[in-house]
Amino acid sequence: MDYQAGFFYFFSAVLLFAALRVVTARNPVHAVLYLMLAFSQAAAVWLILKAEFLGLTLVLVYLGAVMVLFLFVVMMLDIRIDSVRQGFWQHVPLALALGGLVAAELTALLWTGFSNLAPTAVAPVAGAAAKSNTHALGILLYTEYLYPIQAAAVILLVAMVAAIALTLRHRKDSKAINPSLQVHVRAKDRLVVVNMPASVKPASTVAASSEGVAK
Repeated sequence: MDYQAGFFYFFSAVLLFAALRVVTARNPVHAVLYLMLAFSQAAAVWLILKAEFLGLTLVLVYLGAVMVLFLFVVMMLDIRIDSVRQGFWQHVPLALALGGLVAAELTALLWTGFSNLAPTAVAPVAGAAAKSNTHALGILLYTEYLYPIQAAAVILLVAMVAAIALTLRHRKDSKAINPSLQVHVRAKDRLVVVNMPASVKPASTVAASSEGVAK
């Protein structure tokens, strides 16, 4: 067994352990951290299998953005573990059935092997000194699959705008002031002069109050 196979088995073992801890961890923050560990090990496995694009995408997109966002959200929500775990055993039969189905599919796939799959030759590109699967994947995506990628980008943009529109709420207790209203404000709109009649006290009242002060 060479060193590549050794690293493959090591990363795979850590990946399986991290995936198991994601399901069995009681603390949701620990579960998210174990999920980040599982993604990092999966990226290492892909790098060993010479799938650099998938490994780097997993690290940059999931570990660098999505999982960090999940971790912040879980830490800020302060999830109550006891309330979440109520009714946990009711879903165990369905989870075991789905897990058994996935395990059976993986076993069948590994049992039959990949003997009927032949490697596809990549056409040489003029001016490209070094060839890699990332370069070939980029050429394939932006030539034959250009329109599906553009359609997927539009769908993701619409989904992002819809999510922002659905979650946007105006707070009633906010004291923010609209700058456009401040610019167009006038003095007479803010200051009101009220004319009040002058009140004159009678002489007897003034004399009585002065005598009281003297006493």
